[in-house]
Amino acid sequence: MPPRGAPDPPAILMEYKFEHVGFWGRLSDAKVAETASRVISHVQSRNARIVAPPSAEAIARELGNIQLVDEAELATHADVIVAIGGDGTMLHAARRVALHDVPLLGINLGKLGFLTDILPEHALDAIDSILSGDHLAEERRMLEAEIIEDGNRPGPVIALNDVVLQKRGSSRILDFATWVDGSYVNTHGGDGLVVATPTGSTAYALSCGGPIIQPKLNAIVMVPICPHTLSDRPLVLHPDSVVEVRLHPETKVPALVACDGDEYGRLTPDGTLRIRAADARVTLLHPRDYNYYELLRSKLAWGNATRFGRSPPRR
Repeated sequence: MPPRGAPDPPAILMEYKFEHVGFWGRLSDAKVAETASRVISHVQSRNARIVAPPSAEAIARELGNIQLVDEAELATHADVIVAIGGDGTMLHAARRVALHDVPLLGINLGKLGFLTDILPEHALDAIDSILSGDHLAEERRMLEAEIIEDGNRPGPVIALNDVVLQKRGSSRILDFATWVDGSYVNTHGGDGLVVATPTGSTAYALSCGGPIIQPKLNAIVMVPICPHTLSDRPLVLHPDSVVEVRLHPETKVPALVACDGDEYGRLTPDGTLRIRAADARVTLLHPRDYNYYELLRSKLAWGNATRFGRSPPRR
């Protein structure tokens, strides 16, 4: 023990592996700003440089030393992005960082939290561990969608969760057909179609009766929305499959295409919706104790293994 009256030893400053830490979310929202201010102040105390979008202007005035950049350029200024909000916030951030190979982690302020797995009360310790290199890194595949009509191709859009064809403004069913790798699959009648990644299998696709796909499995799932016939079932496809969707030539039901919940465009009977695996991928960072099956049990209110007295032996 140090002699009585001796000064306290200097605190050991945890060294981050990332020099520039970016923050993402609705940082002007009071609920988000409260958590963001606390986390940003803590990260600043570790000598990391902070980059944030213009929505963090009030936080920047309060704390200082925050570089404000446009959302579209945020990933080019950061070594890692911290998203604060719900899963929707993570989806928006994922599409921005995927093209720049910048890892992403999330602090959950939403209702579900399949993607944002750090709770606010554990945020500071988790941030320290993850940013210092003590983390699990998980690469997630993404989808690429494009609408092709009369040779016009407005440009593909990427999605982490899903690409959705859905009817709007009509009580009639949507008539459409699907092809996989050029082979005709089925003619569908219903409210639309979800094409999802394993990440998106626990989102809209799950509510339509689709399977839960473990994130490490390379696959694409195609799930009809409220199909008119019970035999129209979900399909799990090879990850390199190309899915094409076309409306019936006489359909009059408006059909919209959304990527991760954001409207991408309108599909007409003259057009084709083409969906394939994207070249872009996103890396998610998790705390070291992250467990996918524990996450499923928590979010889906599954059973409790303590009933069985002990865990099965490890292999």
